[in-house]
Amino acid sequence: MDSTPATPSSSSASAFDLVSSALGRYIPRGGAAGDARSADARGDRGTRAPGDPAGGRQEQILGAVNLDGELTVTRCNLDAPVFAGLDARVGRPFVELLPPGDVPTVTRRLRQVLETGEAHVARIQRLRRGDGSELVVSMSILPAAGPEEGLTVSVIAMARRLHLYAAETAIGTSLDICETAQSLAESLLAWGEVAAVDLDFAVWTGEGVTGQAKGRIRLRRAALVPDRAWPEDYVTPGEDLPGDASRLLAQAVLRDDAPQTIVIPDREAVERVLGSPRVVRALVPGDRSAGVACIPLVLDGTPPVVLGVAEVWRRADHPFRDGELFDLQELVARTAHHVDLARQHQREHTQVLALQRRLLPRTGGDTVEIASIYQPATPDSAGVGGDWVNSFPLPDGRTALVVGDVVGHGLGAAATMGQLSMEARALLSAGLAPDEVLEHLDETVSLLDDAESGLTAGYSALGSTCCIALYDPVGHHVTLSSAGHLPPVLIRPDGRAGPLAVRPHPGLGAEFALREPFDVHTFEAPPGSLLALYTDGLVEDPAVPIDEGIGRLADAVSAVHPWDRLQQAARHVVAALAPAHQRDDVTLLLARMIGYRKGDTATWRLPARYDAPARARAQVSALLRQWRTRDDTREAVLVLVSELVTNAVCFATGPVTVRLIRAGHGLLCEVGDTGNGRPRLRRGGPLDDAGRGLHVVHRLTTRWGVRWTDTGKVVWAEVAR
Repeated sequence: MDSTPATPSSSSASAFDLVSSALGRYIPRGGAAGDARSADARGDRGTRAPGDPAGGRQEQILGAVNLDGELTVTRCNLDAPVFAGLDARVGRPFVELLPPGDVPTVTRRLRQVLETGEAHVARIQRLRRGDGSELVVSMSILPAAGPEEGLTVSVIAMARRLHLYAAETAIGTSLDICETAQSLAESLLAWGEVAAVDLDFAVWTGEGVTGQAKGRIRLRRAALVPDRAWPEDYVTPGEDLPGDASRLLAQAVLRDDAPQTIVIPDREAVERVLGSPRVVRALVPGDRSAGVACIPLVLDGTPPVVLGVAEVWRRADHPFRDGELFDLQELVARTAHHVDLARQHQREHTQVLALQRRLLPRTGGDTVEIASIYQPATPDSAGVGGDWVNSFPLPDGRTALVVGDVVGHGLGAAATMGQLSMEARALLSAGLAPDEVLEHLDETVSLLDDAESGLTAGYSALGSTCCIALYDPVGHHVTLSSAGHLPPVLIRPDGRAGPLAVRPHPGLGAEFALREPFDVHTFEAPPGSLLALYTDGLVEDPAVPIDEGIGRLADAVSAVHPWDRLQQAARHVVAALAPAHQRDDVTLLLARMIGYRKGDTATWRLPARYDAPARARAQVSALLRQWRTRDDTREAVLVLVSELVTNAVCFATGPVTVRLIRAGHGLLCEVGDTGNGRPRLRRGGPLDDAGRGLHVVHRLTTRWGVRWTDTGKVVWAEVAR
């Protein structure tokens, strides 16, 4: 292409002609352009023709590309050496010059200029070369002038200092350690053909790196560009470098106890330094003669801490100049703190997720099937919030389902969430009702939270929400209480679906609101019912009312078939409902009610008279023979029932209820009465008459306890079959 433009008239000059005329000052015919090309072929880019106004190496070059209405190239003037490798042939779509991730945004800008005629000026953009490397440019989009149609895209190859600034800005946009290393490697590619970043294993895992490692050198490849097929045995991201290679690189950059950049000029020197064909294959990209610059990632301190090593490889006939090495060191030095920041967030993120995963339900049981999904808003720890779900079997055979949300994000929110979750579990296991548990959590939040310091840290326990549901597999019903949480969704076996009618209540610690008792609601949940507990991140969308979001959840859950695997179904529900750009954590718990079979339970209601123990023994004995229970187990259960019923008759009033449940590998015996006293096991003397019954219960059972009801209490005990 002729790089000398025609001289346009001032009245009809197009944007392309104006830009092209400016190119004449930089790329005169047969002059600097040809010299630059030949110099590049010799690997000497530091010389320029006398009188060059740039006064040194050519660091900023202007180019122009003309596009038609379909965004196809119609004219091009990218003749400067700095644009070498950009394939902007006439007839080619312009978007093929862009990284795939930038295509939608740039296309939208191009079409906007076509429609409005308003220019986009001086946007930083990356263009792809044919070999996969990228060129950072300042790009302007100008409408065509006069009767012409289309666009003119002008590009300025960014000066080295501007590239350093742009690279540092790009590297600091992520808190993910792999993405940070990848951004650094992509920026380093401007100085070579291959760039890699190898991090100390402790940095990779988020651990702390202090001082200089003595005998504990382990480097792992964190990034490698360009992305293409590599020779067999070559170290790629996620793989550890060979031990001897790690030691050599670490020793090289720590010469004289001070981190230093080293340069190995060609393949022969590399082979002499590495000394092992296996190590050469692992580190040297390909069979060509290539040199490498190794730049340590150093964290300032006394002594300085080396986080890893960045390597830039390029042809041996194109050696590194001092100025280039200075730029490389400056870029790596500027971005080392970004790597360390990503390491810190990696550690915090790991801790938060470990806590959050620890609280997720493990499995269901014989009476309920459980599936749960937790999806943080962002991959970094700052985006991990206080959402939590938990499910666990209670000792009396019921199952607790709990969901909550602490306001805010980060480690503080997760720690508060963990404390509330563990307290709720302990109180429920002790036999407290859901409303009583919420009352205790309300007090805990009020005592726990310092509103000012919490909000400064990005979270607050005040206003946290919680919903507790208890599933009774014998009565086939769900009892629940809620503190400011969205209502659970129940799908019944007949297909009826919708949120449960739960009276709204302020969140935990809401001292500004009128203090009211927490309501208790009971709903039928026949076998085959599906209960969904969730947090607001799953159903909230600024574009639709919250009721519509809950309705969509009900529709999605109602589409789950009884034979579907519940965990897979939960994933499908979240994938269908979670917003594309999450602003909050997404949490979902699905519980499929199974319950006990009718033949596995029996209940008797007896008057509180002196003959109640004998009647209870007779009823239970007949049932245990029907169940074909072992003789020793039957005898233990009969003694247990006799002691518990006797205590109920002696210390309580009203009728006595006896219930026997065949559950898993044990028998669960329950005796209920109208008393409110708490049976407690005490150490007694050999001549004491009272208290021996509970000692008998304690020795015959694997575990026993008490729970309170609206009319009194239930003492339960489990005997192994």
